[in-house]
Parts: sequence; structure tokens; C-alpha cells
Amino acid sequence: MGSPQKPPLAHLFKGTFVHASRSSPMTVLHGHLLGVGDDGRIVFLEQADQQEQLAKKWGFKASDIRELSNHEFFMPGMVDTHIHAPQYAFAGSRIDLPLLEWLNTYTFPTEVKYKDNDFAEEVYTRVVRRTLKNGTTTACYFATIHTAASLLLAEIIDKFGQRAFVGKVCMDLNEFVPEYKESTDESVKETERFVRELLEKKYQKVQPIVTPRFGPSCTEELLSRLGDFAKAHDIHVQTVMAHGCHLSDEELKLFSLRGAAIAHCPSSNFMLCSGILNIQNVLKHNVKIGLGTDVAGGYSASMLDAIRKSMSASTVFQINKVNETGLTLKEAFRLATLGGSQVLGLDAVIGNFEVGKEFDALLINPKASDSPFDLFAADTFEDIIQKFLYLGDDRNINEVYVAGKQVVPFSSSV
Repeated sequence: MGSPQKPPLAHLFKGTFVHASRSSPMTVLHGHLLGVGDDGRIVFLEQADQQEQLAKKWGFKASDIRELSNHEFFMPGMVDTHIHAPQYAFAGSRIDLPLLEWLNTYTFPTEVKYKDNDFAEEVYTRVVRRTLKNGTTTACYFATIHTAASLLLAEIIDKFGQRAFVGKVCMDLNEFVPEYKESTDESVKETERFVRELLEKKYQKVQPIVTPRFGPSCTEELLSRLGDFAKAHDIHVQTVMAHGCHLSDEELKLFSLRGAAIAHCPSSNFMLCSGILNIQNVLKHNVKIGLGTDVAGGYSASMLDAIRKSMSASTVFQINKVNETGLTLKEAFRLATLGGSQVLGLDAVIGNFEVGKEFDALLINPKASDSPFDLFAADTFEDIIQKFLYLGDDRNINEVYVAGKQVVPFSSSV
């Protein structure tokens, strides 16, 4: 009897692959072959000189291989650990006030509008398109207090093929915009309904997340009941405690002990005068940390902006001689990919190109016809990667894959 037949390959790429691991913030693999199975998982990543043996094992021909150009590379999809989908409606504007004034003046009055599903559909469609186009393959979204619109967001995400957590916001306190809150009982009941109805949809890559907004908008009773519900049903929890700018060493020790994670959102921390996170201190305490855009407190929906702002935030502590060293660009790259997957508890599934993980990936073309930066003959490949991370944008992201399925360029059906 012959050996059992291997499943066919959905994709077979040859070229350069750039990713991070726990031991290395960035590894550049030139001249490698990567195979993706029909289930969207990576089945091999080997040096190209293994092609003959791999072809025998997996039954492919040389003509099946898609070869990247010398300057192109694949990197893992980026993970936005903290983004407010409804606030995308005013992203890039209205960032002239500190956090609490900003919430009461702009944010809550905008989020009230999401009781209208037509309004919600337009904004949610645009934010999912925009984030995917900018290389966010996984996002952790806050929605609003409205269950129907929150379920609509999940449906739109599934339609576009993005990977996501979606949270119906919970808040039973709001003295400034009284019409934008729920009773404690209603908040718990609607969260239970949201979670139940979302799970009934059986979306492959969209999951619910329990979402108490933050301390000042939630009573202790609401926080306690939501915590009990999340624990009983083994569901993730997110809250705006996420930023963590002012956590003490004792609190960071508690974060590490509990396995809690921080979504570092440097853009909104700067723009809303919230503070600056000492990321080196967080890493020293062995706390899981990733990056977030925090749209619309952060004005850009691009995770490349989060990478750049994280570098600036880290430099502040160097300038002020709090830290001897700052974050390196390679470390920021790891935070935006593998770090984010660890924050969301998805690092066994995504985050890099390890065999067995799902192929969430970006095909980067630094020589795109309308690229926002230039390459020169003297540039090394490391220079090219750095130029993309500092200067690149969606014009350099030719293709986006989630679980092995190409989701950008968009199909005509979305």
C-alpha cells in the first residue's frame, strides 16, 4: 500500500519571509519556500534548496511555485489590539481635548447614533475595509452599547474575511451624556444576548469579547457581574484600562501574575494627553503587550502609525534618562505582529510563520508604482524593511491573506 496522500497546497510561495519569534524580534529568511494547505495553515517553511524533497513529499511541480521579486517580502498580518469601530466616523478630526472632555464632547454623542443600523453599516463597512487594506488582519474592536449594531459589525467583519474580537460596550454610568448608558441589568442581559447570538452565527474568525468601557462608566456591580459571566463562559474581556500609562510596578506585577495584557496605543496617549507608557518597564515585568491604533483617539487606522508612535514614545524615556535604551524598530515590529497575537491569546494560531499556524500575511512591495518612498542601489534588504516600516503605507501592501485566503485586493462581492 502507498503512503497516505498529502492534502493539496492552496499556496506555494518562494522568496523572502520576515517574521518574529519569542527569541528574535525579527528574522529575515531569504530564499525560502512556504506552503499553505487547503485549511489555511502553513505546512512547511524551508530553504529553497529543499525544493526537490518537498516536491516529492507534497506533490507539487516547479510551475506551481509563485516566486516573489527580489525586493518583495511577506510579513505576518498586523494585530490591532484596541480600536473603536464607531469612532472611525470622525478619525483624523476632533482631537483637541483631553480624554474625558473628548469623550463627552465628541465620542459619546457620535456613538449614540449607532442605534441607527444604516448609519452603523456605512461606518463599519468602511473601517473594516480601511484596516484590512492597511494590513490589519486581526482587530480587537469596541462597538457601542447597541446590540443590533454590534452584531452587524461582526457580520461585516466576517463578510470581508478579517479575524476579530467584537465587544458590545457596557456602561451603566454617564453623567455627561445621560442618554448614552444602560441600566446594570440591561447591560448584563444585552451582553449575554450579544454573545449568544454571535456564537450562534458560527463565524470562523469572529469572536465575542466582554467589554466594560472603563472604570468611570461602570458600577462595581456591573464589573462584577460581567466578570462572572466571562469566567463562566470562558470569554475574553477588554476594557480601556488597556492603555496602562500610569500603572505602578506593583500593578504590573499583578498584570503578569494574572496573565492580563496591555494594548499600547501611543498615538491616542499623545493626542489626548493621557500620558506616555514606559514600554521597557512593562517588558521588564514580563507583561504581555501589543500595539493598538485606538481610533479615533489615535487619528490613524494604520498599525504602521502605531509602530512609529511606539518608537517615539520609547524615545521620550531615553531623552529624559529614565531608560538607557529605547525600543528598537525590530522590537516594535514584533509587538505589532506576534506581540498582538499574545495579547489576544491567539499566538498558537497566528503571529508568525511557524508551521501549523494559519497564514495571516501581507505581501509587501517596496517598489510599488506609487510607493511613498524610494529605494537606492546601496540599500540593503534591512534598509528596505526599515523604509517600509517608517515610510510605507497601504500602497506597498499588494495582497493581504487571512487564514490562507486572499482578502485584499477586495473581491467584487464585498
